[in-house]
Formats: sequence, C-alpha cells, structure tokens
Amino acid sequence: MSWDAGDFDRWYAEMGRSGRRDAMVRRALGLPSSMDASGLLPWAGVTEVTAALDLAPGQPLVDLGCGRGGYSLEIARQTGARLLGLDFSPVAVAVAVAASRAASMDVAGRAAFCVGDIAATGISTDAADAVVCIETIMFAGASLDVFRECRRILAAGGRLVLTCWEATNLADERAAAVGTAHRPEARSHPGRLRGGRCRRQARMA
Repeated sequence: MSWDAGDFDRWYAEMGRSGRRDAMVRRALGLPSSMDASGLLPWAGVTEVTAALDLAPGQPLVDLGCGRGGYSLEIARQTGARLLGLDFSPVAVAVAVAASRAASMDVAGRAAFCVGDIAATGISTDAADAVVCIETIMFAGASLDVFRECRRILAAGGRLVLTCWEATNLADERAAAVGTAHRPEARSHPGRLRGGRCRRQARMA
C-alpha cells in the first residue's frame, strides 16, 4: 500500500479531532499529558532513544518524519539540543509548529519545523550532530536515499537513531506482504515520501 502526503494529512487531521484518542494513547504509552505522540513509541522507548542520541546542550538534532513533533520536542527539552523537524504532511507540521510555540520559552527558541522531503532535506552537509527517525523509515519507498541523506547531513561522529514497526510473528503472511511492498525495488510509488523541500537552509552550525 502506498501512502502519500494527502493520506497522512487526513490521518493527522483526524487525530486532531479526538482529544480522547490522544489521552488514551498517552496513557497506554506512559507519555506525559502534554505530549502529542504521532506513533506508538512508549516512554521507555523515548528514554532509550534520548540516551542513544547522546546530545549535549546546543547540539543540532534533525527529526526526519517528525509528525506532530511530540517526540523530538521532548528530546530537545531533556537534552537542550537545537531541533529541526521535517515532514511531508503540512497538517502535521502545522501542529508541530503550534506545539513548539506552546512549549516553554527555552524549548520554543530552539525548535523549528517545516514541510520537507526526508530524502532531500536541503540541510547543509555535516550540519547535524544527531538524526532521529521515529516510525517513519518503513514508509519510505526510497529508503536507501533516506539513509544516504542521513549520512550526508550528519557531522563526523554524529548519531542516527531509527525506530520502526516490527512484526511479532514473521511467519504471518501479512508481514511478508508489507515487507514486499516497502522494499525499494518493489515499490509502486517511489515518491510517496516526497514533499516540498524545506526552503530555509537549516542554520545548525
């Protein structure tokens, strides 16, 4: 199945209509009441990802496929990192921008979000000390292009942390079907994670 930006726009718009849904997800995942999660990474996972990124205050973090920005805003809050989030869904980015403005003044001044292509971000080479991609890479038809872009924007010694869905039973025929659909050589719509390039060069140096 191929999902384009319009599909995700509708999905995020539906999320925004249900405060009860968000409250249930936060409770199930153990997330703070102020955090809007786009995915299913629990609080223990957020802690693990934050530790693996090993960010110091002021270091630049890029969130590829940021969704509503909840996860990376929390990572920026905990670490003091500067944050740039990109997503191809304008609806998700609008929510992330609003969330960053509603955050503490300290975090708000260090966070920016824009609509962009995670395989061609427009970010300067070697600009980021860390890249995070939470529950996004499995939707990227051209996943190798995304990995190459991560390598390009990461500075020497930079860290890349990915999370993705995993089948609990690899013998399940549905898992095999999804795996085939998302292999780059088998994708039916190679541009499905393409969006408008972030027009502002990230100032992360």
